[in-house]
Amino acid sequence: MPSVPYCILGIDPGTNVLGYGLLQVAGKELSLLDMGTVRMKRQASQSEKLSQIFSRVDQLIRRYEPRALAIEAPFYGKNVQSMLKLGRAQGVAIAAALKNGLPFQEYSPRRIKQAVTGNGNAAKEQVAAMLVQLLGGSMDSESLDATDALATALCHYYSALATNAGKGKQKYTGWESFLKDNPGRIKD
Repeated sequence: MPSVPYCILGIDPGTNVLGYGLLQVAGKELSLLDMGTVRMKRQASQSEKLSQIFSRVDQLIRRYEPRALAIEAPFYGKNVQSMLKLGRAQGVAIAAALKNGLPFQEYSPRRIKQAVTGNGNAAKEQVAAMLVQLLGGSMDSESLDATDALATALCHYYSALATNAGKGKQKYTGWESFLKDNPGRIKD
């Protein structure tokens, strides 16, 4: 029986530019459903920016009905104020998910890059290039916040695969119990 297609919403939080990406999953086939940015530099106050983030993420959730929200965790830098603003943007996006009953998972930038490129120190451009290889299409350098969000959704997909791969597997106490249950695996 074929599996029902679903999507994962990825968010790269920011208070000036927030990236989003929706990954469509149909069985083992992955494709880009939608991606873009929410630009907020013209907003007069921090509260207006946070309101816009909540509204846009809420709209995306209601429109696409994703199975999960995957969000990039703020990373610690030298500027504490920037870290606090990123944390607020992340919190508002998570609040929109919670309002809609959508589960969420947070991933570090390093883990996202590792999952997509195999290198936790990859540049944004390398992440975008790998997404083109994996999902097709083209991604311009002006949408790196959106490609980071899409990479976050892909990281969530890979993490779910790894988690599900470990479920239901037989636990063995040693080689003897493994070989007893798997006699065909013995090579002469």
